[in-house]
This record gives sequence, structure tokens and C-alpha cells, in this order.
Amino acid sequence: MIGRIPILDVDPLVECGRWPAKAVVGESVMVSATVFRDGHDVVGANVVLRDPAGRPGPFTRMVLIAPGTDRWEAPVTPTCAGRWTFQIEAWSDPLATWRHDAQIKVGAGQDVELVLEEGARLHDRAARLVPPDLRPLVRSVSRVLRDASRPADERLAVALDPHVIATTDDHPVRELVTKGAIAALMVERERALVGSWYEFFPRSEGAVADPVSGHVRPGTLRTALERLPAVAAMGFDVVYLPPVHPIGRSFRKGPNNAVESGPSDPGSPWAIGGPEGGHDAIHPELGTLEDFDAFVAGAAELGLEVALDLALQCSPDHPWLAEHPEWFTTRSDGSIKYAENPPKRYQDIYPLNFDNDPEGLTAEVLRIVRHWVAHGIRIFRVDNPHTKPIRFWESLIAEIWRSDPDVVWLAEAFSRPPMMHALAKVGFSQSYTYFTWRNEKWELEAYLRDLAGPHAAFMRPNFFVNTPDILHAYLQSGGPPAFKIRATLAALLSPTWGVYAGFELFEHVAAEPGSEEYLDSEKYQYRPRDWAGADREQRTLAPYLTRLNELRGRHPALRRLRNLRFHAVDTPELICWSKRLPGAAAEDDIVLVVVNLDPHSAREGTLSLDLPALGAAWSEQLEVTDELTGATYHWGSRSYVRLDPSVEPAHIFSVRRLPQ
Repeated sequence: MIGRIPILDVDPLVECGRWPAKAVVGESVMVSATVFRDGHDVVGANVVLRDPAGRPGPFTRMVLIAPGTDRWEAPVTPTCAGRWTFQIEAWSDPLATWRHDAQIKVGAGQDVELVLEEGARLHDRAARLVPPDLRPLVRSVSRVLRDASRPADERLAVALDPHVIATTDDHPVRELVTKGAIAALMVERERALVGSWYEFFPRSEGAVADPVSGHVRPGTLRTALERLPAVAAMGFDVVYLPPVHPIGRSFRKGPNNAVESGPSDPGSPWAIGGPEGGHDAIHPELGTLEDFDAFVAGAAELGLEVALDLALQCSPDHPWLAEHPEWFTTRSDGSIKYAENPPKRYQDIYPLNFDNDPEGLTAEVLRIVRHWVAHGIRIFRVDNPHTKPIRFWESLIAEIWRSDPDVVWLAEAFSRPPMMHALAKVGFSQSYTYFTWRNEKWELEAYLRDLAGPHAAFMRPNFFVNTPDILHAYLQSGGPPAFKIRATLAALLSPTWGVYAGFELFEHVAAEPGSEEYLDSEKYQYRPRDWAGADREQRTLAPYLTRLNELRGRHPALRRLRNLRFHAVDTPELICWSKRLPGAAAEDDIVLVVVNLDPHSAREGTLSLDLPALGAAWSEQLEVTDELTGATYHWGSRSYVRLDPSVEPAHIFSVRRLPQ
């Protein structure tokens, strides 16, 4: 049956509480519900947040969002990783009800002494609930209310003193307390929400091409280690490696996905497995497991975490083909089914079949994950998780969580929304998104409102500006301004963002018109890059990427998602948003961003700022300082902007309120 005081439409809940909502340590999560009661008495509500040990936190009173809505909310902040719970309590508030009625009745001269005595008794009850040092204050109210020698309105005024009301509201008299259902909140470490990712292929870092023969001596994990100081200097904190395992020889692909390969072609790292081993081995050209350990340790010394690709697929040469043929699909002619998306065929990759021996295959994948965890990996970028059973991921992630709750899982699932959402609900920490294909203002705003709103309870975005598979037409034709624009959007809209190596060099040539594949894709060949020459000639975006990451580090508001707010601009090519986070001091951390989405032309327009979203009243003035140029302006609710992408395509403002 419904509770005495109904508690409905609780948020955040994921599938009515089937899976826990998500948060990270230190993140403020808004809990809300519809609370009301029969009759006219005042109701109150509070949230009880319990830590993984079941200990309740401080009393957290909810506030009514707006009169007449019956919608209540309050923020809660978990302080450690683990499975937390929250529960809403609703109750009748007799003291607030009395204040409302007493003002009317005393003003009308109705039952004055009776009303004041009822108030005195309520304050007697309240005095037993407040801290000892505040009890004399509340008890003095009871004495005054009973003092018939003083005028009634004067006695009532003492009970209506703001300090008295605040004291009793913090420790309320509660009647008819009704408890809602207990809901779960899965709390992960901050890296599950916040990170700046940099992806590169170790075999290309330190690779050297012979100027005569053109033969390339591949890079190794040791030479790749030499690239890490530059990655850390740009402010990235996660370095992501594609698969580092042995690559099969059978049906190996050549340059630009050619069906035939030459004897020196390295093949795709995602065609995993050969005589040297499978998913728990290191490709001999890259080095040894000891070299891998040195790479992870060297990264850690620079403040970088290593994310490793977990690609559950095999080359025809993988040891599993001989040891566990039941883990694959056998066709009617006896051959093993390879990956295909007709008419495309991927003969170098065999998908796994999770239906024949799910327990055995799950146990083997669990062993592999634990193997890499033991070698320092705490982040897995999972390749194509949407092609494996969701129940498999739920089981695997839950099992790893029991022993290693600090492991972060990124789903590389460019799939339909229900599949992406389901993967997030069952345990993936974060997900790739449709950001790459959202380039117009209207679609960016609509998509981000979903991500920062109803989807934030279960899905965290990772905004990659490019990947080895995705070179969007916007980057192909937009020139350097397009690269700046997309980096600004990714880094400042999402708490987690990433780039694939070559982005800072403005690599933009597609394999063919209409394709999102890079020409001479690094997936199929070595790609040595002249980083030093690019720096000398200043043809690199690295300083701008560094600045973006510096701003993310300086402004805690940029490291959150749920605080995103868009502001109106009367020009469709200009987009404006803000992020605000209450600070420990008087000043909140507020960042306001305006971006010209047109990489080819200067655009101008008028902003209509939502000043309350920036912590200001409509009549107030703001001081905004551009973090890119140092220019400072005084703005009200409407302000003019002009952005020329050939100079700077964005304003990134820190905001403070001016004294009234």
C-alpha cells in the first residue's frame, strides 16, 4: 500500500531501482521526489544517505522546488567508493503548520491563547530535538508564548524570529514519518567521471622509416615511453593503448585495409593472437611483459594512468582456435565464421560465440582481466561491447568490482541508444557517444541536455574528438579552426574527453571522398610522426590542448556533468553554456563558454544569459574574464559577442558577481 504521506517519482532511479544510480567520490547528486499529503497541513522531507557500511550521514532536509509543484529535492555527496544507499523520508511538519495558522488566527483574534499554548507545547517538543547549546533559545520561545502579560502579536513575533525558525527547521518535529524505498547509489573513484585521454599506437612511437627502402623499423613499448612526457605536458592524465598483443598472420590486412598484405606489413592490432600467444601476451615487436610493466610505471611517475584495450575477438591464429573451438561459430561447411558487415568482410578477425560455453568463456575473460589488473591496469577501453551479451558484461564487471572496485570500464559502443544505455546500466563506468556526429547547435544542445539530465544517473560520456576509425567530415574540411572548435566542445562540455594522436597535427585526409577512415590508417601500418619538427615550426595544436586541460584542472566546475546549463544566443552558429560549482569560500566556481561552430566565418550575436543559473539575480552585473585572451568585460543578462575562428573560435570566461 502507498505510504501515509506519498513519496512518488523518486530520482535518481535506474529502471525503477533494478540497477544502482551512479556517482563518483565527491560528486553532488540531486535527489528528488514528489511528496504531498491529504488536507492542508505542511509536509517536510529529508534524505538519509548511508555509506557502504550502512552508517547514516547528517540530516539532509529537502526543499520544495517551487510552490504548487509538490516536487522536493536535496543534494547528497558520497565521500568514498562503494555501494551507498539513499532513502527519502516524508513527514507532517506540525511546527510549520502552526506558524502558518497562528499568524492568521492571532491576526484575526481567534482562539489566541489556545493557539499560543499549542505553539508553546510544540516548542517544548522541539527543544528536546535541537543540540544542547540551542535548547535555551527554543525553551525561551515557549516561555514567551505563555506570558499572558505581553501582547499576543509580540509573543508570536518571538516564535517567528528567523533564527528560531532556522534552528527548529534544522531539527524538526516530525509526525507521521513515512519512509520511501531504499535506493542504491554506486560510487566509483573520480576517474570514472573525469579524465583527459590521449590515444596512440606504441608501434608508431619511435618508428623510423629508411629513406631509401622505405622499410619501417617499428617502435616499441620502450620507445613509446619516450613519448609520455610530451603527453603529460599537454595535461592529459590517461594514455590509452590499442591492443598490444600478438597479431595473426592469416588473412592479415595490408595498408588502407587492403585484402593482401606484404611480408613487412604489421596488420591490425585488433586481429589478436598468434603462435606467440593471445590476449595475455605482448607482441614480440613491442617488447616483453617486463617492458609493459616499465611503461605502466613510467606513466605513473608522470601522473598518467594507462588504459588498455580489451577486444574480445581473435585472429585465425589465436591459440583459442585449437584449444576451444566451441567458443566460435562453425558454419555448415565446417569453416569458422569470420566477422563481416555485408558486403564488408573481415577475414582476419573471428568473433567469439558466447552461447556454446558461456561459463568457460566468462572464466577465461575474467582471468585475462585479472592478469592485466595485476600488471597495473585499472582502466579498460572495451572494444565493441555491444556485440557481446549484456548479461556477460554485468557478471564480469560485478566480479571484478568485488576484488578491484577501482577498475574503470569504457564502452566503445557506437550503437543504438537502448544498447548503449543498457551497457551503462549494468556496470560500464563511461561510454563513447554520438558527440562526433553532433555538429549543429540544436543537436549539441539536445544531446547534452539528455546526457547531463535524465541519462546522468547511469551513463557518463567520454567525448573523443577523433579515433583511428573516425575522421568526421567537419575535421576534413574545416581546417585548424575546426580542430580548435571540436577540442573546446569536447574538453569543456564533458568531464571526460580524448584525442587520438595526430589530432594536434591537424591530420585530416580521408581515405576517399565520403569516408571517415584516415588515408594510410594507422590501424594497418606504422605511422611515424615528426613531433619535434611540428613543434619547431609551430604547426601543432598542442599549446591549445594544453590550455584546455589547464583550465579543466583550475576549474572544478568543468569536471562535472550534471551542472551543465545552456544559454540562448540569437545566432544559430554560436553556442553558449555554463558550468557552476559551489565553492568552499563565498565565491562559486563559474565558467561561461561561447563557441563559434562555423570554422570558416566570423559570427556575431547577442547572448541572453540565465543569470540565476550563474548564481546572480536578474538585476546583477557580472565580471567575465576571458581565460584565453585575458580581456575582462562587465555583462548583464544581454551581451554582444563576435568570434572570428581564424583568430579565436571561443570565449572561455571565468565569472564573478560584481558587488551591488
